[in-house]
Amino acid sequence: MDIDTVRTAASDEAAERRREQRGWYFYDWACSVYSTSVLTVFLGPYLTSVAKRAADADGYVHPLGIPVRAGSFFAYSVSLSVIVAVLVMPLVGAAADRSGRKKPLLGAAAYVGAAATTGMFFLGGDRYLLGGALLIVANAAQSVAMMLYNSYLPQIAPPEERDAVSSRGWAFGYAAGSLVLVVNLVLYLAHDSFGVSESMAVRICLASAGLWWGGFTLIPLLRLRDRPTAAREAAARTDPTGRTARTAPGLRQLAATVRDMRRHPLTLSFLLAYLIYNDGIQTVISQASVYGSEELGLGQSTLIGAVLLVQVLAVAGALGMGRLARTYGAKRTILGSLAAWTLTLGTGYFLPAGAPVGFFLLAAAIGLVLGGSQALSRSLFSHLVPPGKEAEYFSAYEMSDRGMSWLGPLLFGVTYQLTGSYRDAIISLVVFFLVGFLLLVRVPVRQAIGDAGNPVPEKI
Repeated sequence: MDIDTVRTAASDEAAERRREQRGWYFYDWACSVYSTSVLTVFLGPYLTSVAKRAADADGYVHPLGIPVRAGSFFAYSVSLSVIVAVLVMPLVGAAADRSGRKKPLLGAAAYVGAAATTGMFFLGGDRYLLGGALLIVANAAQSVAMMLYNSYLPQIAPPEERDAVSSRGWAFGYAAGSLVLVVNLVLYLAHDSFGVSESMAVRICLASAGLWWGGFTLIPLLRLRDRPTAAREAAARTDPTGRTARTAPGLRQLAATVRDMRRHPLTLSFLLAYLIYNDGIQTVISQASVYGSEELGLGQSTLIGAVLLVQVLAVAGALGMGRLARTYGAKRTILGSLAAWTLTLGTGYFLPAGAPVGFFLLAAAIGLVLGGSQALSRSLFSHLVPPGKEAEYFSAYEMSDRGMSWLGPLLFGVTYQLTGSYRDAIISLVVFFLVGFLLLVRVPVRQAIGDAGNPVPEKI
């Protein structure tokens, strides 16, 4: 083979890789509208108001006969969605790694979540149980889909490109969130001009996020490709029918994944740190609008404007922190972001009620560190995953991602239930950032990458 042929083949491979990366970015573009418009802005306050309409004289609702303070129902629903995801994700992740067929599984999970989100249009009156059920389905489906989406990263980007590719994916997501939030803000503020009630405007915004999610998911499904895996090839050699081994039930598969991770204790150490500090990040994202509306007395238009500011600044933050990682390394950059998160929460505790300027400043601080801390965590973890175990390991990673955390919302909800104060609930989340920081400091990431069998980048 002559040198020109080799160069042409390398150029074609690079072009195909870039095409697949662009398709990969578009799943963040598709699904981030759910995380922004639904989980962060509209559903928390709206579902809380629906639960309050259904509450008894003491302010409690009674799902399945269990007394729950109406103000805690949304947080508990988020926590329950993670329990469902914990049962499903390891099962799907192992099936994806063994079969090599990630794309149809990604499509199935995405469209289940999109359908549940679109169904939120029917969340009216005092139907808080319907809202909780749709939230649980959508959140669990989003968790499964994001696990499969993230597991593509080490396959579509060589080590030296992963920080940049991961950061661009997050930037695409925040750009989509900003665009749709502008439309949501126009509809919500001018709902009378459009001839709809405030409640109907919120329900339209919720349903439109599901339609957006489902529509733009077509692009990554057309661009991404499945790859044969070592597990699938081994199964084919031992099973003449070509069938792969049956995957264990969810909890057994999760236990098997954790046992395999014990062979890579440094990977497990990083994952533990990530699960803890990202619990805090995701809980702040999902509960900030409840804190702003219930504790600070801010209107929905102010909350939407603040989240829009987060989205706009998060695009620059994700790309900017990606550049910082090239200079200082991903680990140091993440540690700096955790210090910033701690300071931001402490400031939020002292914000006076009815002070939108302070809330906007807080939103700006969150936006600058939000996208980068998540994008760099994803790319750093991708270096620590043993080859051929991408989906299975990312199933554990995803348990704490995109608002799927359960310890944080549980702590937030229990703290509010015990104290009746959203200020106490929000400051309780500081513990996740402090513990996560201390655990991450102790992880020798270069050794962890080598132990996982992956090449070590020059700057990490």
